[in-house]
Amino acid sequence: LADRLSSGALSCSGLCRSGVRTKFGIPTDEEQATGLERRTLQALKQGKDPYSILKPKQYTGTKADPHIVPSIGNKRLVGCLCEEDNTAIVWFWLHEGEPQRCPECGSHYKLVHHELPH
Repeated sequence: LADRLSSGALSCSGLCRSGVRTKFGIPTDEEQATGLERRTLQALKQGKDPYSILKPKQYTGTKADPHIVPSIGNKRLVGCLCEEDNTAIVWFWLHEGEPQRCPECGSHYKLVHHELPH
């Protein structure tokens, strides 16, 4: 009886192990992702940032190098802190076209059209 139990346990453990292993190993995130996550990963591979997940590029805020503000419309409400330790936010509307200045500190902002990937 003990021989039958031990041989049955061994054959079961062999079946269990073969079910876990695959020919190709563990799938990567790209292979396993579906839907919106897959499209996001593909866009990131192409160097795009479809949902603004990456840290934004630093701009000087001058007329030649304005802060870029992405928008799906032709205007957007922007908040400027003006100074690093400032507690009040200066709000103003930014319209598509030429760079515009913050009314308080003079930093330049430019609205750029942004397409959502879905």
